[in-house]
Amino acid sequence: MLEVRGVSTRYGQITMLRNISVALHEGEIACLLGPNGAGKTTLIRTILGIVRPVEGAILFRGERIDGLKTNRIVERGIGVVPEGRRIFPKMTVEENLRMGAFAEWGTREVEGRLAEIYGRFPRLGERRRQVAGTLSGGEQAMLAIGRALMGRPRLLLLDEPSLGLSPLLVEQIFEMIQTINRQGTTVFLVEQNARKTLALAHHGYLIQKGEIVGAGSAAELRDSDVVRHAYLTS
Repeated sequence: MLEVRGVSTRYGQITMLRNISVALHEGEIACLLGPNGAGKTTLIRTILGIVRPVEGAILFRGERIDGLKTNRIVERGIGVVPEGRRIFPKMTVEENLRMGAFAEWGTREVEGRLAEIYGRFPRLGERRRQVAGTLSGGEQAMLAIGRALMGRPRLLLLDEPSLGLSPLLVEQIFEMIQTINRQGTTVFLVEQNARKTLALAHHGYLIQKGEIVGAGSAAELRDSDVVRHAYLTS
């Protein structure tokens, strides 16, 4: 479904990603593990066209997207839950959700999707007229996921969805991600919580200092010395 081929990026003269190659197959959960500053968010931003690669190509469902504007990439079927969730704090819950369906603004289809999101996340339905900035952290996480799902993405990119949440809310968020995947959405999960992520993912990649330094099935990554020592020891 998604193929990143030999992509490198720079911020000014600083190389952020070096020869990155990843592949996601339809219907799976793939993950990207790595420490802060490793390039995880830069890769998400590059897939979305916010950062342009200086080398390589990105294909979605067999067609190149690395030259497209971000809104065109999203319209093709890629949704994102950005790091920090990035909700619109002065808008209501419902206004935030409607922003997720910007390509079909004002259609009956949007009303049906709202009903689906409220069915999936009843708490959001209860707070639909509440200003989003007053929601709890867990509610904001639900809102960010709901907003992404309003665009009916074939591929959902999640950048650190568990960041700043309590252990109980982390459990709930990972259960939501698994349910979304089982209902047919391919997921690319970017996380530092390796234990939870590898319990969920089918396969994944390890990134350090802008380079992929490990790849394999979730089981293979769990057994990797690098992953075990860096992420799974407690």
